[in-house]
Amino acid sequence: MNEEAQLYIDDAEEKMKSAVNHYEAELTKIRAGKATPAILADIKVDYYGTETPLNQVANVGTTDARTIVVQPWEKAMLPKIEKEILKANLGLTPVNNGEIIRIVIPALTEERRKQLVKQVKAEAENTKVAIRNVRKDANNSLKQLEKDVITEDESKEGQDIVQKLTDKYVANTDKICEAKAAEILKV
Repeated sequence: MNEEAQLYIDDAEEKMKSAVNHYEAELTKIRAGKATPAILADIKVDYYGTETPLNQVANVGTTDARTIVVQPWEKAMLPKIEKEILKANLGLTPVNNGEIIRIVIPALTEERRKQLVKQVKAEAENTKVAIRNVRKDANNSLKQLEKDVITEDESKEGQDIVQKLTDKYVANTDKICEAKAAEILKV
């Protein structure tokens, strides 16, 4: 295999791996009835005029499987944090006791579980589309190389390798999706 063609293949694999990693990160934000600090990962709070991630102005942790606790380093931040959690529209109700904010994760209804599974499957589909777009870009690059650097056989071999990588990462995405859906539907 030509060195330049191998670079395109390696780059394609890296991008596919990145798409799957992004999908896994997105899944941590979908709550499956268990308390996890990742649910609040995207929340930013106004900290002296700067939008700052919640975990940089407070300790965020869990006390049990259903409770998230947010303990700001400055008590003055409590109302701002509470407001931002409500504004994030996560379906969570923060309880401020003047020291910390407690968030009890409600049990999921059957209807909500089905909505979450749809969301997980939609994210999986987006990831598969991203993987296929990487395949298309890699194949186009290999065809471009075929014009002046590599032979037609090398181009076909490279495209076969890219297709195998695509199949591997799409199957991996499906496996992750099925596991998360099963976790959500488990009562």
